[in-house]
Amino acid sequence: MCIGLNCALGAVEMRPFIEAIGKCTTSYVICYPNAGLPNTFGGYDETPEVTAKHIRDFAVDGLVNIVGGCCGTTPAHIREIAEAVKHCKPRVPPSSVFEGHMQLSGLEPFRMGPYTNFVNIGERCNVAGSRRFAKLIMAGSYEDALTVAKAQVEMGAQILDINMDDGMLDGPRAMARFCNYIASEPDIAKVPLCIDSSNFDVIEAGLKCCQGKCIVNSISLKEGEEDFLAKARKIKQYGAAVVVMAFDEVGQATDSKTKVSICTRAYNLLVDKLKFNPNDIIFDPNILTIGTGMEEHDKYAIHFLEATKTIKDTLKGAKVSGGLSNLSFSFRGMDAIREAMHSVFLYHAIKIGMDMGIVNAGNLPVYDDIEKELLQLCEDIIWNKDPEATEKLLKYAQTTAKGGKKVIQTDEWRNGSVEERLEYALVKGIEKYVVEDTEEAKANKEKYPRPLHIIEGPLMNGMKVVGELFGAGKMFLPQVIKSARVMKKSVGYLIPFMEKEREEIKAATGSTAEDNPYQGTIVIATVKGDVHDIGKNIVGVVLGCNNFRVIDLGVMTPCDKILRAAIENKADIIGLSGLITPSLDEMIFVAKEMERLAIKLPLLIGGATTSRTHTAVKIAPRYSAPVIHCLDASKSVVVCSQLLDETVRDEFVEEVAEEYEDIRQEHYDTLKVGLLRENFSFNI
Repeated sequence: MCIGLNCALGAVEMRPFIEAIGKCTTSYVICYPNAGLPNTFGGYDETPEVTAKHIRDFAVDGLVNIVGGCCGTTPAHIREIAEAVKHCKPRVPPSSVFEGHMQLSGLEPFRMGPYTNFVNIGERCNVAGSRRFAKLIMAGSYEDALTVAKAQVEMGAQILDINMDDGMLDGPRAMARFCNYIASEPDIAKVPLCIDSSNFDVIEAGLKCCQGKCIVNSISLKEGEEDFLAKARKIKQYGAAVVVMAFDEVGQATDSKTKVSICTRAYNLLVDKLKFNPNDIIFDPNILTIGTGMEEHDKYAIHFLEATKTIKDTLKGAKVSGGLSNLSFSFRGMDAIREAMHSVFLYHAIKIGMDMGIVNAGNLPVYDDIEKELLQLCEDIIWNKDPEATEKLLKYAQTTAKGGKKVIQTDEWRNGSVEERLEYALVKGIEKYVVEDTEEAKANKEKYPRPLHIIEGPLMNGMKVVGELFGAGKMFLPQVIKSARVMKKSVGYLIPFMEKEREEIKAATGSTAEDNPYQGTIVIATVKGDVHDIGKNIVGVVLGCNNFRVIDLGVMTPCDKILRAAIENKADIIGLSGLITPSLDEMIFVAKEMERLAIKLPLLIGGATTSRTHTAVKIAPRYSAPVIHCLDASKSVVVCSQLLDETVRDEFVEEVAEEYEDIRQEHYDTLKVGLLRENFSFNI
């Protein structure tokens, strides 16, 4: 109803603060000053007449609605104040303040309006995005973790993103604890917080500990309108702004038309049904990865930019944000390339209307300072101007950006053995000679009596190298896709011979059974509650190129559908994917159901939030068949092949089991040390 000040100051000293409050609120303003400042002995010398005169000036100038007196005032002071203001008109609260502005705050107010520059949301206080931060939080070193937050603010972050989404963390507790630590550090607490989680319990824990007006990141329509409105209603009660992701019940919006459609639907629900302030709505139309080597991804940057322009033109008051690191994920490990791509993308996105973004503010080069060749390459790949843009940027990444000399392609590698040539072709993504090399290997009946032996031998050895290089950050995603396509070409040449061999075996043995022409059948799905599928789709492409039959069940897939599909398609392996932390719990549920129903198929676990530790500690103990964490698409081929090769399967599964046992033991030992440290601190 009203907001204002009492105590601490006399009316003269209080006036500038009352004026500031009046400019910022649509509520009534209340003012109870002391009778001046205290004297040497703690008493108050200001007479009733003097106090009344000062407060009358407040009233005449339209600053206050409710007045009175605090320390040092007496019944005489109150009588004089009442007499002084009885003919004054009370302040008329404005119907709105800062129309068109988003108002946020930490310890200090922060307004975003039509003339505000791009707002940097610091990204490093994220256990999924910063190894250093994650390590400190996992170790319980929250005070040390504050240095990461402070560095972000010092480097220009105007809002601080905090994310505690990790399967090995108690998310709500970690979020509340870190927010409380921030509250004790004015240099950090001065900026608004962005409470970032895919688990609403974690979001609510953060909201309870924010001392200003924060942002919630995020909610979406993926679970339907009822769930969306329930979460938005709570966010409104806490007084926060909200990020709405461009997801709906179908999945993640990838093209501009779908992005705009979902955002418009969400905007109308928030404004019409909940009377949500449009200035408190932020849309994230999904910045997705470009330069993957897959044609359908080439326009992802353009789709975001187009959607941003339409949202800003049609949804009054709404803001647009995005997570910048997704854009350049294809070039993971090549920071110079990634930072240049981010800078070029932002240069155009800001002009179109992007208001804010989750970025590492200290690592963005100035657009004009980017080396000219690299700048042109980034422009070409973002605007999809050149079909060879990805290839050219890869060459730049491998030569100029690493400080090496430009590589001159020669055919010297053709002098090696056929095995060396096949491996080289796979690693370098060279299709030109792969069929003739495969043919040469096939002709060596002594070494490769069956076509399958070529796949299991030199081709799989090559893919293993690809997986290791990608895992070490020495290869990029588009190169992995190229390698998969080289593999596909080689396998494609061998398949007719393998089918002929099967027919001959059938004829010789009199068998009528249907033989599966594939290396194996894999059912993959994004688990229930999760709509992310870009990474899963890439895994599907890579496996498909390596002669696996892939049954892709899409997103938001319930457990019963996954298991039914595995049985109906006689699957050899099940692969579960998920990007958000609640997906980890769903994966545990699927493993428990597979155990209950005695479905003893190998289970692959993948997705950005998954980890070997979570798989070893939380999933593997619930399921007696093999559970393998498989983070990268390139490694999925080798893992699946080993699981289906009877000659190496048992040894591979035993190795993984021993590794996971070591991980579990290390995890439990760490927990014991942490508990001892916490108990010691408590007793001190």
